[in-house]
Amino acid sequence: MRLLVAGADPVDAGKTTFAVGLAARLRADGEGTRVFKPRAGNDRWFDHDDVRQAAGDSRLYGKDIDRLLRAADSDASHETRNPIHRLWRPTPGETGLLGESGRTFLVDRVRTADGDEWVVNDTVEIPSRLREDLPLADARQVDSVRAVNDAMADLHLPALDRLSEDVRSAGDAGVALVESYGDVATPLREVSFDAVAVVDPGRCRVYGGDRWALAREAATGGRDEGTLEVRVERVTEMLDPLSTHDLRPLTDEERADPDAVASAYSAAYDDLLGAAGGR
Repeated sequence: MRLLVAGADPVDAGKTTFAVGLAARLRADGEGTRVFKPRAGNDRWFDHDDVRQAAGDSRLYGKDIDRLLRAADSDASHETRNPIHRLWRPTPGETGLLGESGRTFLVDRVRTADGDEWVVNDTVEIPSRLREDLPLADARQVDSVRAVNDAMADLHLPALDRLSEDVRSAGDAGVALVESYGDVATPLREVSFDAVAVVDPGRCRVYGGDRWALAREAATGGRDEGTLEVRVERVTEMLDPLSTHDLRPLTDEERADPDAVASAYSAAYDDLLGAAGGR
């Protein structure tokens, strides 16, 4: 069984908390569950403590994949289940290398077949502490959109394709739970999902995986267009959900406890697993 949790808002939709509760529910049900987050990112300013903790070990990952792995009681490495992580920094009043308003990326960490590769934005100054902590001496330097695209073709896309194989295998053997990134409708190529949960603040909508895939294809006119970045809204406007659930706000204490999240959102999980043919 393969399950996808996607967000209707690009930021703070609540999909990680929902996915954490789902992982706890599946663990309690005795399901063999593997959790995945294909891409993630955090900000050196806004997420400084998280960045320092990871970089202090010469690593780069975020709290989302950490929460998912803990909820699933998994001993897998962060990098294996989250092969691409991007570190940002704010650039108030400026446009970043990739056209981002008010921020730019500093470093990408990409898990390849041979270990981690690093991609560094050569148009900005990398903080000295970060250069000391991360193994960037042999990192790939990029200074243009074209150079970034070349790096993505060489590193990022093969990493996602390898993860797709892992997700397919995990879903065949047990349960694969994938959390998307931003408001991207489908984070992996050539992976079919049995059911999809779309989360935004205060609400969850449940969709069948087959119809989700058809609507996603229709949103691109039947062409992949060389990108995975089809937005959730383009898909949901073509589909009626199988069910819709109100998600009540959770306290900090509840959000920190995966089992409490599983209890609070149990009705949504029941319908999602029912749509997937699970229990």
